[in-house]
Amino acid sequence: MKIAIISLAVAALTAVGSMTAAIAQSTAEPASAAANMSAAARPGDADGAFVSPMKFSEPTGETLYRRVCAGCHMPDGTGAKGAGFYPALARNPKMAASGYPLYVVLHGMNGMPAVGKMMTDQQVVDVVNYVRTHFGNRYKDAVTVADAKAAH
Repeated sequence: MKIAIISLAVAALTAVGSMTAAIAQSTAEPASAAANMSAAARPGDADGAFVSPMKFSEPTGETLYRRVCAGCHMPDGTGAKGAGFYPALARNPKMAASGYPLYVVLHGMNGMPAVGKMMTDQQVVDVVNYVRTHFGNRYKDAVTVADAKAAH
């Protein structure tokens, strides 16, 4: 009886090992091919997003807004009420003071986390400028990377 159980265990482990090796081999890329691929061409990472678990890597303010901000503030910037309160960014007079959205993105406010800590200063500037020039907001005094650095 013990021999039969041991034989079954060995067979199961051998099968798992074979499947693991097959999966690894099918998903592995030659080192030279992986090194030659740009971030935009890596499978599952078509535009370079999600390359770091602690930093956003979206290349534009619009992409950052769509992937990070729109989940709460809605794709059209109208905000939402329900399980929480997510203020409208569309036609929001608070956007007139460029330092306000810059501060909120970098430091958070009320229920909004400090998402700017997961962005480069350039990304913070890009998403703030995007929000301030879209959704009915027409503020032309763009924030700069120097503004973002000063607001930390």
